[in-house]
Amino acid sequence: MEVMEGRIVRLLKDDTVGDQHQRFVIEKPTGGTVLVVHNIDIAPRIEGLYEGAPVIVYGEFEWNDQGGLMHWTHRDPFSEHEDGWIEFEGVKYG
Repeated sequence: MEVMEGRIVRLLKDDTVGDQHQRFVIEKPTGGTVLVVHNIDIAPRIEGLYEGAPVIVYGEFEWNDQGGLMHWTHRDPFSEHEDGWIEFEGVKYG
């Protein structure tokens, strides 16, 4: 689990296959982009996201050839995995 800060550069449609995920891409201050996949079957949807908005994401990072993705940005309902969260406009969602 790690913390990643960035600005939203792209809002994507929800992934509705299997567990539903809200998706957006952030650009890190050091460069590069990361896809954030936020499980909205477990955590609340983050309303009001917009391109250019700063966010802080605490979750599990997985590297890939496109920069990587962050997931586990929510509480674990079974208490078997460390809880993650997303902070947007001073509110933590998880």
